[in-house]
Amino acid sequence: MAANDNIIALASPSGVGAIAVIRISGKDAISIVSAHFMSIHGKELIKQKTHTVHLGHILKDGKELDEVLVSVFKDPQSYTGENVVEI
Repeated sequence: MAANDNIIALASPSGVGAIAVIRISGKDAISIVSAHFMSIHGKELIKQKTHTVHLGHILKDGKELDEVLVSVFKDPQSYTGENVVEI
């Protein structure tokens, strides 16, 4: 793995549950999620401030797959020092 790779991982414990957290960290984290997320207010994630939470939907083939909350943490003010998005 290169130092500039994006990392996508499950951040919640394994097992059965109603809610899971997926964390994406890296230079392209926000743009990766933006390609599959539509805010209910039509906001673009890339234009949002750091440490903000957004309600919307994950899309697959243009259709709503699930309703989600997305947290945006921009570098260098994140846990990893990189851009981080939590779904």
